[in-house]
Amino acid sequence: MPLLDHFRPPASRVPWRSIHSGWIGHLAERMNVLLPPGYIALDQKSFGGGLEIDIGIEEEGGPVPVPATNWGGTAVAAARAVYAPPIATGVAQYEFPHTVEIRVENESSGQLVGAIELISPGNKDRGEKREMFLAKCLDYLAGGACVVIVDIVTERHANLHNEIVARLGADALATPEETHLYAATYRPIIRKKKMNVDVWVNPLRVGEPLPTMPLRVVAGLFVPVELEETYAAACRGRKLVV
Repeated sequence: MPLLDHFRPPASRVPWRSIHSGWIGHLAERMNVLLPPGYIALDQKSFGGGLEIDIGIEEEGGPVPVPATNWGGTAVAAARAVYAPPIATGVAQYEFPHTVEIRVENESSGQLVGAIELISPGNKDRGEKREMFLAKCLDYLAGGACVVIVDIVTERHANLHNEIVARLGADALATPEETHLYAATYRPIIRKKKMNVDVWVNPLRVGEPLPTMPLRVVAGLFVPVELEETYAAACRGRKLVV
């Protein structure tokens, strides 16, 4: 199935978030068929801020929790006053970047060995959100994980692959300036006691099939990241066919 432009009609009738969400789910399922025993692929998605509310985060204006103690088996509100903090020094507003990724982990140790990132429009914004995405990819590489990024966002032209290889000191591996869609794999490896990063990059074009990308799991063991088959499944599931 050829790559569609999900930011222009007719394909844009299905929101890009739905395509990304379905695609990453199909990819995780396929990866779990291909991965060797002891490894698992887990998809993670967060949109519109990416904040997962936990028990330690409250909405301003919400109820204040009252500490309780157990007297005679019955929870009773404590008589002591609840501690009130001083006025905050200041307030910082922060928006978390979009995350559409698969984490490939060693099931026994929990070690991250690989990551597949579907780039969102927000990841290509100028400023903090783009910097955070780039920092995350480089942090994964520094920890020894193999990273695959896939960019099918036609509405913004930032090339994050070129920014990654520039920070790796490998400008010769950049794609031409007019290339805005691509899939790339970065595999860290030590050679002669020096850290290297092997790079595979494939420019993408609307109307053409997607490639299969390599993902290193451990040592010299790779599994294929089958972009075409899983993308087609996501599109068919949302009634996008050509």
